[in-house]
Amino acid sequence: MTLLAWCVAWILDLLIGDPQNWPHPVRWIGNFISLAQQMIRRHCHSDRALRIGGGVLWLVVVGMTWAIAWGALALARTIHPWLGWIVEVWMIFTVLAGRSLATAAQDVERPLRAGDLEESRNKLSWIVGRDTSQLAPEQINRAVVETVAENTVDGIIAPLFYLLLGGAPLAMAYKAVNTLDSMVGYKHEKYRAIGMVSARLDDVANFIPARLSWLLLSVAAVLCGNDGARALRVGWRDRYNHSSPNCAWAEAPVAGALGIRLGGPNDYFGERVEKPWIGDATRNVTVDDISRTIRLMWVASTLVLVLFLVTRWLVVGVA
Repeated sequence: MTLLAWCVAWILDLLIGDPQNWPHPVRWIGNFISLAQQMIRRHCHSDRALRIGGGVLWLVVVGMTWAIAWGALALARTIHPWLGWIVEVWMIFTVLAGRSLATAAQDVERPLRAGDLEESRNKLSWIVGRDTSQLAPEQINRAVVETVAENTVDGIIAPLFYLLLGGAPLAMAYKAVNTLDSMVGYKHEKYRAIGMVSARLDDVANFIPARLSWLLLSVAAVLCGNDGARALRVGWRDRYNHSSPNCAWAEAPVAGALGIRLGGPNDYFGERVEKPWIGDATRNVTVDDISRTIRLMWVASTLVLVLFLVTRWLVVGVA
């Protein structure tokens, strides 16, 4: 039943993603983070106090998420095993973000293909933190490819990894870790202190999944007809060409597979951030690279699901 729940949840994400009007725990977690952050800021004013408050915020949000998920699942199973199974499927479905990621990338791709640069820039601003108002088409293409590659880790590989380790409650707790980083883990002045713990522990949580992504995306490159050997080579060579200890592990094999260059300087919140380049510019990044990267994401997603299903079966059987 557990393995079937994983497969059903993955298929649901593939088919329907995150419908806007459906209840979603990540939105609830986000609302709680916003409220808790306001309370902390009312009482904590120095950097030291904000760092401590940020640590308490992380403990409360992640701990409550795990406890509520565990309790809801246990209660549902007590009422009826099938109800417990349905709740488990729903929880796993909500922590996966493959379809949402693909849809967001395609929302940028469509107007770009149609020549509507302003709409493409606007849609891109919804999914990246950089200034998109002056980006040229090639820069937009590169930003989308980077986003899809990077979020293959925290949107698919990492949730499935924690699902393997601790079931749906731990996968939900990971999603809380990731949401905290998305909301307060920025490096600019407003969040530098309160978000320090969230940013660093998100790096810790993604350490193993990011490194798995290097191998999975390289294999996916072979299956998609891209250059798998170059994906593996560039992925290892450029794995640290990023301010994050994890991001380049996914971006570099994608750059290698497609023969393009990612990274480079970008503007964030009015500040110019110099980043090293990732990959080799054997050609310019084109709009077709968006769909190629989405394909790599889905193949890597399938590979990690199969890998973890087999691992679970070998370790504990088919339960």
